[in-house]
Amino acid sequence: MVTSAVDTARTDGEDLEQPAQDRIGAGRAYTWLLVVCGALGLLASWVITIDKFKLLEDPNFVPGCSLNPIISCGNIMKSEQAHAFGFPNPMIGMVAYPVVIAIGMGIFAGARYRSWYWLGLQAGTLFGVGFVTWLQYQSLYNIGSLCLWCSLAWVVTIALFWYTLVHNVKHRIIPAPAALRNVVLEFHWVVPVLWYGVLVLLILTRWWSYWSTLI
Repeated sequence: MVTSAVDTARTDGEDLEQPAQDRIGAGRAYTWLLVVCGALGLLASWVITIDKFKLLEDPNFVPGCSLNPIISCGNIMKSEQAHAFGFPNPMIGMVAYPVVIAIGMGIFAGARYRSWYWLGLQAGTLFGVGFVTWLQYQSLYNIGSLCLWCSLAWVVTIALFWYTLVHNVKHRIIPAPAALRNVVLEFHWVVPVLWYGVLVLLILTRWWSYWSTLI
């Protein structure tokens, strides 16, 4: 666990001691996950945003990730679901992923955060994973196309949500029975493996008639 070199905070000119147990850091592996996943999510959001602007300028523009009738970023960008809140969805990522990177870099610098801060991150990742799950359904069963950059955002958002939950359970920020806590910590890798496996299986079965022609 990363520890802070400073255990006091200055407020209005006075030094107020803050007990160390009120501040929680994170392990190196989870910290790296925050930074790397945040960077990958930001990259995906940036590329999609740039391509979206090009598509608005030229309706005939074909994004580089439009490879075939199934893997077609252009179809995704032109859909109504691509503007779920009235503006391009990747703009959410342009704001959210840098926050994740900043949190990770802060931990590398020795920062420790209060429980409410970690709960805020958990709430953000919960919204994110709920939103990408909705987008996955829309992509597979309504739009009928896949976007590789969107898929990258799905992958990192799932990882951020789950391992933030593992971190919060580990440090008892989110209460859990001892038996459940031990299972989560011991077999933390099972949930993402199953999650990604189900997602891949859904993609394969949805367009199996097409994938089978490539074998």
